[in-house]
Amino acid sequence: MGTALFNEYEDVMARTTLFQRSRLSAEERNELLDIFLSVCQWTRIYYGWRPNLPDEGDNHLVELAVAGNAQFIVTRNLRILSGMELNFPHLTVLKPEAFLKEIAT
Repeated sequence: MGTALFNEYEDVMARTTLFQRSRLSAEERNELLDIFLSVCQWTRIYYGWRPNLPDEGDNHLVELAVAGNAQFIVTRNLRILSGMELNFPHLTVLKPEAFLKEIAT
């Protein structure tokens, strides 16, 4: 977890329009976020990999993964990471379903 990603999670969880049909209250969503964050490892980014992604606002995801020595970036939005200019052989971008299959084997 890094500062930019943390801010993104907080912002998304506070969007009431996204959760209009959810059974979770705002308080329960905050508690869920707190639980999730309690198992995250805070990672500092010391080196920016630029240029990399077409959308500058998404570069922090790759930088966080590289700094944290992650093997996977798990996202439903593969499009944002499909235009990487830099190659990180140890890093794989997967949808959640594919990630679950990967770790189950």
